[in-house]
Amino acid sequence: MRVVSLVPSLTEAVARTVPGALAGATDWCTHPADLDVVRVGGTKNPKTDRILALAPDLVVANEEENRAPDLDALRAAGVEVLVTEVRTVAQAFTQLDRVITACGAPARPRWLDEAQAAWSGLPRPGRRTTAVVPIWRRPWMVLGRDTFAGDVLARLGVDHLYAAHTERYPQVSLEELRAARPDLVVLPDEPYRFTADDGPEAFPGLPCALVDGRSLTWYGPSLAEAPRVLGAALRAARR
Repeated sequence: MRVVSLVPSLTEAVARTVPGALAGATDWCTHPADLDVVRVGGTKNPKTDRILALAPDLVVANEEENRAPDLDALRAAGVEVLVTEVRTVAQAFTQLDRVITACGAPARPRWLDEAQAAWSGLPRPGRRTTAVVPIWRRPWMVLGRDTFAGDVLARLGVDHLYAAHTERYPQVSLEELRAARPDLVVLPDEPYRFTADDGPEAFPGLPCALVDGRSLTWYGPSLAEAPRVLGAALRAARR
């Protein structure tokens, strides 16, 4: 198999499971750290000519991260494209199984079993916490309805306040976010890189949890450690 991945988390999954199959990946595919494949542009603006030059047997993509016109152009050129849809942790495991099987994995990898065990073995949360989860600023945008990251947090006892919004990533004014008075503000380091000096100062008087964006939004090998990593960051902010 020759595979091109247009999704960073799927790149990591394929590289860990069927390393010889991966021929190309996006500029944003940062894991594993020693990944040495042809880069084919961004997730939103892949260079289709570069992908076609790699003569892939399969391109793996995601309905949220990648644009339909780019995927249609690849199909029109005769390339098979596998598109994932992941809105929950349970869907992540199903879709990962589907992807690695399509990429020629001879067996289910250990990391996938470990990840599934990590999430199925979570203790029932005690007191639940309300939160707002900004993913961008200038303008401020937050997690809304039907998101993978929202399901991840819910399983860890955190209910984000815009889960019933009509949009998946609504734009919300800072004044409205402050007025919502959540128990916690969750600030990931991607897609916007919130840091201790860039983000918490906008929410005076509210506890802020700076969390690893890969643990919150990626579905792949990082899922095995995500409950521990995120749980520690959330607990530290709630103390």
